Amino acid sequence: MGILQLIDKAINAALLAGMKIMEVYSSTDFHVQVKEDQTPVTLADQNAHDQILKTLESTQLPILSEEGIHLSYSERKNWELYWLVDPLDGTKEFIKRNDEFTVNIALIQKNEPIAGVIYAPVTGELYVGISGIGAFKLCNPSEDCTFQIMQLSGIKLPEKLKSDRFVVLVSRSHMNPETEVYIDKLRKKHESIEIIRMGSSLKICKIAEGNADVYPKIGKTMEWDTAAGHAIVKAVGKNIFLPDLVTELTYNKEDLQNPHFIVL
Repeated sequence: MGILQLIDKAINAALLAGMKIMEVYSSTDFHVQVKEDQTPVTLADQNAHDQILKTLESTQLPILSEEGIHLSYSERKNWELYWLVDPLDGTKEFIKRNDEFTVNIALIQKNEPIAGVIYAPVTGELYVGISGIGAFKLCNPSEDCTFQIMQLSGIKLPEKLKSDRFVVLVSRSHMNPETEVYIDKLRKKHESIEIIRMGSSLKICKIAEGNADVYPKIGKTMEWDTAAGHAIVKAVGKNIFLPDLVTELTYNKEDLQNPHFIVL
């Protein structure tokens, strides 16, 4: 399969997973459990994971999913091309019913995200980016949506010009003193700053849209949290860097936890 065929599969997988998530979201019991790392997981996480695996199976590429089996580094270190998946990014936001959660599917080649799909099931916002081609947003896509449809009917990103204020995105559920210190430094550089709290990978999407200037993450995230968004921001000429603002975030590391990073 070529990259366009692969990304069409990922779009389909994300939309179907979104339907599975909404089935649980409209129910009265999310079947919330706590994993070994003390993070929550719901029936929606697992159902979305199962749907994505089923849909992407025909691509015959390895799949590394938050809710799947995490193979050892020795087993995955030589992967040339693989899927990196977060079936439900923003589980805490899902449980709080604040609608800020997404399906994240990234295509990784040689430790670098080359394509990404992010779908927000509640709002129906679909974001897709491919390195060297561009990124697009489409609201309420049809079930048979493809990247070509995104190009024809969607909005090419970035969508909007930045406001007069310097807009900083921060996590809704994971704010910490270190991030406050970073923001204080920004206040000394910029006359007017607006802070927006938001859940899940939607923060990275806002950077790609041109609706925000920076998203600092000084705290724990995993590779599947960022990969799809990383591909999308790269497709619009932006990036995710380590705090030195030079070194790009990479993937398929021995430790799947990300270091601190800045999206801009």
